[in-house]
Formats: sequence, structure tokens, C-alpha cells
Amino acid sequence: MTKSSKTLGANKATCEGHLAAVGDALYVMGGKWKLRIIIALSDGSKRFNDLQRTVEGISARVLSNELKELEMNGFVKRNIYDTTPVVVEYERTPYSDTLKEVVTALSNWGAMHRQNIKQQSRKARMAETEK
Repeated sequence: MTKSSKTLGANKATCEGHLAAVGDALYVMGGKWKLRIIIALSDGSKRFNDLQRTVEGISARVLSNELKELEMNGFVKRNIYDTTPVVVEYERTPYSDTLKEVVTALSNWGAMHRQNIKQQSRKARMAETEK
């Protein structure tokens, strides 16, 4: 076995490990709503309708399903208060804090990407104007 094939094997194993880990993360956090829901709960617990108003564009059915999955994976806790009428609130768990670096990185990258797209659009408009 040559040195390059050993290195390739190590890189392949590392790559496969990264693919598996990213696949696991996307399985749990995939879709466009889960991180938004967790972010919406950053300032404290919310009732279902408050959460739906905060996360614009999400339907009640989708929000309900996403909350169930987030609860199942330990990111959100559902609190039921025995009052009249019964009050149900959702809150983040301490485990959701493990996503802080992910959310920060995505937010920073998203802002940079938005700026990049705007600059490309401006350049394209200026090129069209010059023709």
C-alpha cells in the first residue's frame, strides 16, 4: 500500500464520517422550520398561536408536526397548565443551546450570502445599463 493510498483511505474515512454526521444533523434539523421555531422560542416560552404568528408563513399543521419532532428530539418542551381553559406553552430545552454555534454560523453565512446576491444583482443591472 502506497503512502497516497493510505492518505486517501484516511481522507475517505474522514469524509464518510462527516457525511454521516451531517446526515444525522439534517435528519433531526432538516427543513426550513425547525431552526426558526427554536429561534422564535429564544425569548421565552410561547403558546401555539403566538408561535405561529412569530414564525411567519408556517401552517398550523406543519407547526404542530415540527413541534412534535422537536419535542421528540429533546429541543422543545411542551408545558400543559391545568387551568380553565387549559394552557399549553412551548419552551426550549437546555439541549437546544447546543445549536447556538450552528444558528450563529448559519445567520452569519445567510447575511453574507444575501449581501453577495445583492452585489451580483447590482453588477448585472449596471452591466445592462452600460450596453
